[in-house]
Amino acid sequence: MYRLVFTQVLRRLDAETVHRLTVSALALLARLPLLKRLLHRAFAPHDPVLRITAFGVHFPGPLGLAAGFDKDAACAEAVAALGFGHVEVGTITAHAQPGNPRPRLFRLVPQRAVINRMGFNNDGARAAARRLRRPRGVPVVVGVNIGKTKVVPESGAVADYVAGAKELAPLADYLVVNVSSPNTPGLRDLQAVELLRPLLTAVKEVADGTPRRTPLLVKIAPDLADDDIDAVADLALELGLDGIVATNTTIRHGGETGGLSGRPLKERSLEVLRRLRARVGDRLTLVSVGGVEDADDVWERVLAGATLVQGYTGWIYGGPLWAAGIHRQLARRVRRHGMKSIAEAVGRTA
Repeated sequence: MYRLVFTQVLRRLDAETVHRLTVSALALLARLPLLKRLLHRAFAPHDPVLRITAFGVHFPGPLGLAAGFDKDAACAEAVAALGFGHVEVGTITAHAQPGNPRPRLFRLVPQRAVINRMGFNNDGARAAARRLRRPRGVPVVVGVNIGKTKVVPESGAVADYVAGAKELAPLADYLVVNVSSPNTPGLRDLQAVELLRPLLTAVKEVADGTPRRTPLLVKIAPDLADDDIDAVADLALELGLDGIVATNTTIRHGGETGGLSGRPLKERSLEVLRRLRARVGDRLTLVSVGGVEDADDVWERVLAGATLVQGYTGWIYGGPLWAAGIHRQLARRVRRHGMKSIAEAVGRTA
């Protein structure tokens, strides 16, 4: 049914308009307690074999929604009710900003891919913090992804990230420093270790100072050279970070300006995961994202060393209950392999 609706209706509409309407509908659902609880009971991962712990946080299932969908922390509970094990909101900047001019979101249906040049459009950290303080009607693990405000120069980047972290770290189950989006000028330059070290050190001080000590991760691009991936991994170990999210979108494509996500990113994302696992072993939590389409992809990432896996573009093409279906298939696979928990599969083929 969803494939028919997508083919006949959704793909004919502007991609960003569909995205905005979907977020609005889910934000409304998040305010309907009874329906939200019923959906959560029916579709959220409840099977004990799917439970997994990362950086001290308990997840009901390994597959979560990547940053980029719920930019303003408006609908995380509704997303969780549809089957995701966690929701990473953002990217959120310290100050509100409109993002780049439209059109800025494009579907590549034959490739099952998306190109975006959104530019961190969001209402800012303070507005997101107000939403995150609302009582939750259903359990949901919420990560918060923070980025640099576009008008802030590189010289002010550390202070800008720190300002966002101070607002959001106390409210997050984990915090991600995004230095890998291709749509904010100069942002990817911050992945250079000499610039990344003071940035992560400052944000980590904020995260460590929250009442529960908020776990801190860094999100990297797939376009980094292998030596630079190793350098970031070594830096994460040196600073005592909790993990790495790999990867963001790629600029290595021949389409519209912006970052490409979806199926074409699958191979490189898996390569980066395997390189990171070889470098850090199980000393850091690895979160794999990029080109995840089905249960086979999630299982392959887990075997390669990912404790958690994220998707977004796969959800666009797979339909509302995409994550719920994958979690059901994963639970069957865990049992078929004679395991008591999916945690036993992490890194099996690394």
